[in-house]
Amino acid sequence: MKRFVLFLGLLLNLPAALAAGNLADVQIRDRVSGRVLPVYQSDGRWFVAGRPGREFRIEFRNRDARDLLAVVSVDGVNVVTGETAASSQGGYVVNAGGSLSISGWRKSLDNVAAFYFTNLEDSYAARTGRPENAGVIGVAVFRRKAEPEPLADLAPQAPMGSAMERDASRGARAESSPAQKSLGTGHGRVESSRAQYVEFERESESPSEVIAIHYDTHANLVARGVIREKRAWPAPFPGGFVADPPSRG
Repeated sequence: MKRFVLFLGLLLNLPAALAAGNLADVQIRDRVSGRVLPVYQSDGRWFVAGRPGREFRIEFRNRDARDLLAVVSVDGVNVVTGETAASSQGGYVVNAGGSLSISGWRKSLDNVAAFYFTNLEDSYAARTGRPENAGVIGVAVFRRKAEPEPLADLAPQAPMGSAMERDASRGARAESSPAQKSLGTGHGRVESSRAQYVEFERESESPSEVIAIHYDTHANLVARGVIREKRAWPAPFPGGFVADPPSRG
């Protein structure tokens, strides 16, 4: 199938990702601390705890031997097109074995608006009238359609042209406690993130894999039983001898 896609070309040296699939790994990194957010599993789902006001980025690693298309959504909104997300839409192409970082909503081939955790009412999804799917980051992964192998008795074919000329999908290569209010993702400061169109033909109309990471505040995840904190119980024999009490003044 021929679709319009974007390619993000910022390569990263990622450690083993915490949210792992068969074809790709996805992790969420706090841009203030530089820390990868720990992933918790509950009822077969992945969860991370976000902090309101903190910018974050989505990191994706291709574990496959072929190029992959990653159609990425945040709060049910496509991060490239701004449409209500569907897996048939545009996304980012990642070379075989490569990695990329997505730091915001794409505004143009040169800029993105930074992702940041915020109260649901301030989220981009809510501000555009689509709050019902806030609190989840999704990646639909597609393999590139394999090129047919040439027959041994035929001469090799000439190149078909540059990525911008082929009649196929175009895309872009970018260079670079008590419960609290639920979280969403805001539309933050504009920053540079270069991109260009490339082409990508999907192996099938359906994703080969879908990776979803839900998020909320730490307190809300504790309240929902996703994060189980260890409680400090009082010790019956914490000290030694009996000390004198403070004077009565």
